[in-house]
Amino acid sequence: MIIKCVEQLKNIRGETASLGFVPTMGYLHEGHVSLIKKARQENDQVVVSVFVNPTQFGPNEDIETYPKNIERDQAMAVSAGADYVFYPHISTIYPEGASTYVTVEGPIANILCAKSRPDHFKGVTTVVNILLNMVQPDRVYFGQKDAQQAILIQKMARDLHMPVDVVVCPIVREYDGLALSSRNVHLTREERKQAQCLYQALQDAKNLVKSKDQKAADLVQVMKNRINHKPLVNIDYVEIREARDLSPVTVVKAHPDSHKVSLALVAAWVGKTRLIDNMFLNEE
Repeated sequence: MIIKCVEQLKNIRGETASLGFVPTMGYLHEGHVSLIKKARQENDQVVVSVFVNPTQFGPNEDIETYPKNIERDQAMAVSAGADYVFYPHISTIYPEGASTYVTVEGPIANILCAKSRPDHFKGVTTVVNILLNMVQPDRVYFGQKDAQQAILIQKMARDLHMPVDVVVCPIVREYDGLALSSRNVHLTREERKQAQCLYQALQDAKNLVKSKDQKAADLVQVMKNRINHKPLVNIDYVEIREARDLSPVTVVKAHPDSHKVSLALVAAWVGKTRLIDNMFLNEE
């Protein structure tokens, strides 16, 4: 069932013991489906939102070409276990004159994707805050592919004492390892083939850590070497950070303390499409 009215959301909240929420920008894929299925397992009712958020797109980014198909999205969401698909108009999310933003400050907000997309996360945390206020779920679900986003939202929820559990679910990949993304549809056949190098680079680093401790800088260079062999792929960043809070890492331990798991993160332009991916390097 598609709903567009906030009053309907209030009725849902009042009628269910536990409510799970999966916020999306639409054009659902199996990664989204995995989040919806997880929400279905853990809650009495599930709401999926479809809203292409303009405030998280920067100048010259792909909002105009971002794929949209609400009929397809509704069918996939319901099939995966959603009870409701919230499809709001932009004026519902941002009423006329809206000028309030929610930002997460500190080092985490100035690294990785935030460096090349300066206002992106301000748009993300703001719209997630708005949606959480509207839906009022017990649990909200995000994918590990957007690792920095997930950590920022966890921090926002903790800092603001928001009564919601932020659940982060594993990356879902295509047959050759490429992380599922709504933007994959923009890749040409050759770009799609060369994009495999992102997953392969992450695997290279993970395999090296299996045998012994490794310097993070050496692993980064190994990953860059793999990616740089593909002429259609241009690196935005390749980094290794602590998985818990994205703080810097100098040595990746083969057998780490449970609080010192390392995460390799990559972002690259494949043709005109920006893709991101990440992988735990030493998780048991």
